[in-house]
Amino acid sequence: MVQIKRMIVSGFLLVLGNSLFAQSIVNISGSVVWEHFEIDADLSVNLAQAGIQLPTGRIYAEELISDGYQPLIRPQLLGLPIDSSTLLRDLLERGEISLKTTDLISDTARIIAPTMSTDLSTLSTHYTVDLRQLSATLMRHDRPSDTMRTLIAMPVTSYTGIIIITNEALPVHGKRSSALTLPCLFPKIWDTDMNLIYERSMVDRQSTTTMVRYVPPQRIFQNTPSGLDPELEAFVGTNPLRIIARGVFGMRPTDPIIDRDDALLIISSEQNRTLLREGKVVIVLDSTMLSTAF
Repeated sequence: MVQIKRMIVSGFLLVLGNSLFAQSIVNISGSVVWEHFEIDADLSVNLAQAGIQLPTGRIYAEELISDGYQPLIRPQLLGLPIDSSTLLRDLLERGEISLKTTDLISDTARIIAPTMSTDLSTLSTHYTVDLRQLSATLMRHDRPSDTMRTLIAMPVTSYTGIIIITNEALPVHGKRSSALTLPCLFPKIWDTDMNLIYERSMVDRQSTTTMVRYVPPQRIFQNTPSGLDPELEAFVGTNPLRIIARGVFGMRPTDPIIDRDDALLIISSEQNRTLLREGKVVIVLDSTMLSTAF
C-alpha cells in the first residue's frame, strides 16, 4: 500500500513538473475578439530554447504546448469582464463558478494542428475558445424576468432588431468625463432617467446564449437597402431600431444610456420587448474596442 501511494505521488509530481516546465518554456499571445465572442490564442515553443532537436523532438514540443495550454489560457479567461464591475475571477473568488467549469470551457477550444515556422525554429498551435459557452453557463435563471413596460400600449412601429450606436466617446454618467464604450459579456442598457431597460435576467435562455452582439461601425453603413452587411441583417432583420446612445455608465464604461423616448419605442410594444428577450440587440463599438490583446 505504501509503495502504491509513493507511485501515485511520484506520478503526480512528474505531471506537475512537466506542467510547470511547459509554462516556463511555452509562450502565449492572442486577443479577446468581442465581435465573434472568442478568445484567439497562439501557443508556441522555441525549439532551441527548449533544447529540442528535430525531427525526433517535434512530438515532445507538441506535448509541451498541450501541457502549457490550460495554465496559460486560464488567466486570460479569468480576466474577462462579466459586467461593468465584475471579472470572471471575481465570480471564482465568490464561489459563484468553479475552476473546473472554466477549465471545461477552455478545454472545448477549436485547435488548428501545430505548424512549424519557415526557419524551423518555432512550433505553434492556434486555439479558439468560444465565449458563448461561458455566457450560457452564467445565465442561470429559469425564465426571463419582465422588462419594463408602459401602463398603456402605445402605437409604435414593430422593429426586427435593436442597434445601439456607441462608437464615439460618450459622457460617463456621474462623472465629468467621457469615454469609449467597452465590451463585456453582460452589459446593461439604461435610459436617460436611469431606468433599467435591459439586463441579463431578461434574456430567454432558450432563444439565445448571448444578450448582445458587438460590431464595428462599418457593418451598419453598407451599400445595401438596409444599410447592414448580410450577416448582420440576417440577425437583426431589415427594419431594426437604430438608437444613438446619449451616454455610458458603470465602473468600467460598458453600459449604454439611451434617450427616454427611444426606450419608450422598445418597452411600449410587446413585439419590441420580445427583441430584448431574444437578445436581438447589437451594440456598435469603436473598432479599437473590439479586440483586447494579451
